[in-house]
Amino acid sequence: MAIRIRHTGRYREIAMALIRHGFGYMVEEIELFQFLTLPRRWITHESLETKSLGERIRHVLEDLGPTFIKLGQLASTRADLLPDSIIQELVKLQAQVPSFSSETARGILAQELDTTIEDAFSWFEDTAIAAASIGQVHLGKLRTGEAVAIKIQRPGVVKIVSRDLDIISDLAIVIEKRWEWARQYQLTRIVQELSKSMMAELDYSQEARNTEKIALQFQNDRHIYIPHIYWEFTSSRVLTMEYIDGIMVRNKDELLDKGYDLKEIAERITNGMLHQIFLEGFFHGDPHPGNILVRKNGSIAFIDFGMVGRISADMKEHLSALIIALMRKNSEGMVRAILKLGLFPDEGEIAALRADLDRLQEEYYDIPFAEISMGKALNDLFGVARQHQIIIPPDLTLLGKSLLTLEGVVESLDPSLSIIDMAEPFGRKLAKERFSTENLRKKLFGGLGGLLEGMLDLPGQARQLSSLISKGKLKLEISVPELQALMHKLDQVSNRLSISIVLLAFSIIMAALIIGAAMNNESSILWQFPVIGIGFTVALFMFLWLLYGIFKSGRF
Repeated sequence: MAIRIRHTGRYREIAMALIRHGFGYMVEEIELFQFLTLPRRWITHESLETKSLGERIRHVLEDLGPTFIKLGQLASTRADLLPDSIIQELVKLQAQVPSFSSETARGILAQELDTTIEDAFSWFEDTAIAAASIGQVHLGKLRTGEAVAIKIQRPGVVKIVSRDLDIISDLAIVIEKRWEWARQYQLTRIVQELSKSMMAELDYSQEARNTEKIALQFQNDRHIYIPHIYWEFTSSRVLTMEYIDGIMVRNKDELLDKGYDLKEIAERITNGMLHQIFLEGFFHGDPHPGNILVRKNGSIAFIDFGMVGRISADMKEHLSALIIALMRKNSEGMVRAILKLGLFPDEGEIAALRADLDRLQEEYYDIPFAEISMGKALNDLFGVARQHQIIIPPDLTLLGKSLLTLEGVVESLDPSLSIIDMAEPFGRKLAKERFSTENLRKKLFGGLGGLLEGMLDLPGQARQLSSLISKGKLKLEISVPELQALMHKLDQVSNRLSISIVLLAFSIIMAALIIGAAMNNESSILWQFPVIGIGFTVALFMFLWLLYGIFKSGRF
């Protein structure tokens, strides 16, 4: 309530925008009508007959300004949450904002850099070459002679964005209380994620760090170039980077006129993005044609790293398994991969998920492998996940959007190029790394360490359990009609687990001994005895002994 009182005027603007574009029912449901000073019938409505839901949502966001536009742009990356018809409208969002004055820009520079413009730059272009909702870009030249692009944040934008995000969070809480779909999709959590991403983009020093991290990936690649960051002239509100003299890839005719090979450009862009995604796990989140330039020597320059994605080693593994399962039309494999990638709701139905994935497979049945759109395939899979309320990590949905954007760029340059064919070598390299001796050794010793750590923790956990029982704090209520049948089944499961755990532990120890000796290239005193034979005999004896005990109990 305090937020609503403090920002009454802004709530009124939101209510009027919703009514104007056909969302008056929401104004009543979320109790915004109290902020209206005019009767609702007096508020001008646009013609709704020819407008789709996506168009009307886009118009509301455009009316409400930079924060809502930026939030809509971020939401366009969430194919797991929104239908394609709405996403197609959100990607059209552009902030129509004028540039702020050169005097204001100079004042921000002087304040942030703690120096005068004359001391920092030998030349500064007062007219901005680009303006957006968050900031604008000026050209300049350092005293040391380097040409630079200077991104300057709009005055007061952090305060405006913070206010709007507070309001959006408040509205999300109210909407969750009113509508079941909002609770299912955990709207407040989604708003928190998008807000976090947006606040990160307001910190230009974070963008500078992202740029340098990407630059390290290509320090030995002459075909990819990332601009240099000048940290002495960079802060949270000012970003000074090397000016890239090149042609944007959207200017196809200019590239042709100057004799560039469009197929080669498309291949270099694709290789650069696939390297970021599948090998490094840290990638450009918005590779649209305005953020990719071709330099005079033919190398590709990526710019603007305000939005980046991160893919962990496990996520890469599950993602590759998901794509492979789709191509092989393996529903079980897709189900396993999706469940590993996302959070499946307690009330979810695996059978229904499998049926929807079977239907998705049929869409790809007659499509040649080389013609499949990797980005569309991912977004289709995320769409199925959305239908079953499976929560997919935001970085994965950003990956889907990035791949779709990349495919659009590549198709405009060379329609014959197949990104999925170019991804094959990266997939082979991932598979090779996954099953490499070093990786298997790490997993083996990691598993052994985890097992030993768990065994060492057992006494402490037992004491905690005993303490809870003695204090009467442990309560267990089971209401099962066929309790005896359940106990019989639990005995079966526990006995089978006993066999598995004992044999697994013994196998890990044996394997560790063998690998350790092999890595050290030296003969241990153990090898003077038939260790493997003895180990096998012991394992077989343990197995038969456990098996005998279980059969004797009659609970196998």
